[in-house]
Amino acid sequence: MRVDEFDYYLPPELIAQTPLEKRDESRLLVLDRRDGSIAHKTFRDILDYINPGDLLVVNDTKVIPARLLGRRKTGGKVEVLLLKEIEKDRWECLVKPGHKTRTGDKLFFGDEETRLVGTVVSRTPYGGRVVSWEYDGKWEDVIGKLGRMPLPPYIKAPLGDPDRYQTVYAKVPGSAAAPTAGLHFTPSLIEDIKRKGCSVQAVTLDVGLGTFRPVKEETVEEHRIHEEHVVIDKTVVEAVRDLRQRGGSLFAVGTTVVRSLESAAVGDGTIREMEGDTGLFIFPGFRYTVVDHLITNFHLPRSTLLMLVSAFAGKELIMKAYAEAVKERYRFYSFGDAMLIL
Repeated sequence: MRVDEFDYYLPPELIAQTPLEKRDESRLLVLDRRDGSIAHKTFRDILDYINPGDLLVVNDTKVIPARLLGRRKTGGKVEVLLLKEIEKDRWECLVKPGHKTRTGDKLFFGDEETRLVGTVVSRTPYGGRVVSWEYDGKWEDVIGKLGRMPLPPYIKAPLGDPDRYQTVYAKVPGSAAAPTAGLHFTPSLIEDIKRKGCSVQAVTLDVGLGTFRPVKEETVEEHRIHEEHVVIDKTVVEAVRDLRQRGGSLFAVGTTVVRSLESAAVGDGTIREMEGDTGLFIFPGFRYTVVDHLITNFHLPRSTLLMLVSAFAGKELIMKAYAEAVKERYRFYSFGDAMLIL
């Protein structure tokens, strides 16, 4: 399957640069897989599609201020994106400029008051670096002072409130990007969903390179997705099991939840407990066994996320929905509008 089959034209002005003032007033394109129909709603209308006895699963990961701006020993500028903690004070990172950053190089951040020094330990297969860190005090305090929110490169506008790149239920620090489908939820909407008799449970997937690394290969099958850490506890396992027994539907909030749940699938619609890394790459031909409905944003052309939703609804139907979203001037990507796939 060729990667260019997942290409589409997006006018640049449709890339959302800032979040809406009210999270749940985003537009919602509702795509029904059964008959191919498309409806245009507002995100709060999602309540109309959720029934008593259903289960909504979110990703409660929290974005860390993972973008560090510093200097090399030569005085040249360097930028580091923290991706994944391998062990204490040792992280997988993306480093720019990569061609000037070699094993053994020292990277300097902060000042005398807050000092952070990185040593490049090795290269990674995907072109990143493993960096070992030295600092005084607590890691969270140092990163909190020196780090910046790692917005995607297509967002050029400054973010006035860093919390707008967090979901309202974020609580487990560890991600280099937000699980953006969840950005549309408000505390009141979550409460309304619960009052309707729908259970809300959380898994944790630390969003890293696997989610946003571009696909450079010519065919989909050649691409290898980078592993991301997943935690699914007993409470979620029991909630899914109970859901299957009573016959409700499972709504996954975002592609990270999809990858988490399907990575833990045991084949009968239920899941197992899990704490470990997943390299599950979902593209057309994949058989879903856990997720019944998907809430997601609109994804970049040729991306693994577009492939994942195409596997869920069919490539032709997804491309039809995306063409409709462009025609109707929906807002795209992280701060954009949402889609509900039934």
